[in-house]
Amino acid sequence: MNVLKLAQSAKAAARALALASTKDKNRALVAMARELRRAKSAILRANALEVRAAKAAGHATAFVDRLFLDAGRLEKIARAVEKVAELPDPVGEITDFTARPNGLDIKKMRVPLGVIAIIYESRPGVTADAAALCLKSGNAALLRGGREAIKTNSVIAAALAKGLKSAGLPPGAVGFVSDPDRAAVKELLSLDRLIDLVIPRGGPELTVMVRRESLIPVLSHDKGLCHTYVDAAADLRMAEAICFNAKAERPGVCNAMETMLVHKSVAARFLPAVAKRFESAGVELRGCPRTRKILPGIKAAVAADWDEEYLDFILSIKVVDSFEEAVDHIARHGSGLAEAIVTKDEKAAARFLREVDAGAVYRNASTRFTDGGEFGLGAEMGISTQKLHARGPVALEGLTCQKFVVKGSGQIRDSRN
Repeated sequence: MNVLKLAQSAKAAARALALASTKDKNRALVAMARELRRAKSAILRANALEVRAAKAAGHATAFVDRLFLDAGRLEKIARAVEKVAELPDPVGEITDFTARPNGLDIKKMRVPLGVIAIIYESRPGVTADAAALCLKSGNAALLRGGREAIKTNSVIAAALAKGLKSAGLPPGAVGFVSDPDRAAVKELLSLDRLIDLVIPRGGPELTVMVRRESLIPVLSHDKGLCHTYVDAAADLRMAEAICFNAKAERPGVCNAMETMLVHKSVAARFLPAVAKRFESAGVELRGCPRTRKILPGIKAAVAADWDEEYLDFILSIKVVDSFEEAVDHIARHGSGLAEAIVTKDEKAAARFLREVDAGAVYRNASTRFTDGGEFGLGAEMGISTQKLHARGPVALEGLTCQKFVVKGSGQIRDSRN
């Protein structure tokens, strides 16, 4: 099916989904998870072919890790779909607004956005997460994954659509654009009469292209250039554990730390121990001149390193003179996804949480927690680095909007007022 027909089918399905009961949507989600498990052999077979192709093409280890599925990862994907069924349904939620002197009773109702197009790179789990979140929030999903995972995603999308159909909901509610040509994305971005929101999930090039070419409102999942600042008053053993987790636990994800900032007063004590731990895990360190005086064997960081989302076992380190220098560095180079401070100083912590501009700010915890599941939101659509209309992990509520519901008893407006 071509892009236009997929979008038309999604538009028709969105009207049905907006009226679907929570019970119907939850039944469909359980059926979708069941079909994913039934399609396990086909999904893993397709994925194995694409993983081999990615390795042969010389893609980075982190890229291959994002692409790779095994039985355990697929089961986690299926469970995540089931967990969405357990989440509260935001659709139809009524909130008080005001009662006017003329007797009008004005409230707000949470409603679906309509058709959401998600354009993402080679991360097959996104296919199921996005479809599940869109369904629970009453939206139709139009999915376009990266060409390196086209076979895997096609099998996953077919299983999801089969689950929808078995539960009595329109299979067009989950459409997958299998055309790998970039022209398909351009056509998708032109269908502003059929699609209500576009969410790009990938690197900066993808996000910039979508923003530039889309006629449809865009909710960006931009790069994750995250920092951890080890303050003068940090507990250094705690800082070591937090920084190691933020970088090395899974470096190929957007909430991993890319730059570590260390106050000059603790650098000589902190850096040798944490560097030894990083190097034992295979992390390549790149440092500013003051860092290299303490760690003379590491590479020199160049200006471009401070703006690089490595998504790999690479870390930039900068020694700073003050809290203010650390915050200024984050303001210049951060992407607004997640930032952390490690400190025992209450005033420094309060300033950091107030002054640093990001979707999530942390005191004494790893940026790796920036995730819908870890925040108790369930599966996430992505992590928005913009400020309208959602910011941080985007889950069910971020895929809805509100409309005013006004109840009267015959009131008419007097044009003289």
